[in-house]
Amino acid sequence: MKKILIINGPNLNLLHLRDKKIYGEISIDKIIDECREIAKQVNLEIDYKQSNSESEIVDFIQDAIKKYQGIIINAAAYTHTSVAIRDALEIFHGKKIELHISNIFKREDFRHNSFLSEVVDGIICGLGVDGYIIALLAMHKIIDK
Repeated sequence: MKKILIINGPNLNLLHLRDKKIYGEISIDKIIDECREIAKQVNLEIDYKQSNSESEIVDFIQDAIKKYQGIIINAAAYTHTSVAIRDALEIFHGKKIELHISNIFKREDFRHNSFLSEVVDGIICGLGVDGYIIALLAMHKIIDK
């Protein structure tokens, strides 16, 4: 069974408390529960990590190198600021999907730049929390290619 790591960055632990127009009302725990159900159906095993700390996210990625075949990452604000997370993702040779709940290109100009995009296999943004399920299904399709 292929193993996938889902990583969420800062403030996503409080997703259900954020701007409802952008993020809706669902909690990240509920999203991950839905991902676990879909993962079972497509014969994937998923683990989930969240941190508000850039260094912890780098550690999650480094620890994933020998354990996981794919990473789905919503680095949140670190998407636009972290060369360290980008470099860690570049070292990870499994499949990688960058994920954003909102359409970062319809938001503030500083959110239009992603340090991660160059080192991932695909990007999903602007599809709301359904992006997590879409990313998981996409990972299922690309992981063996």
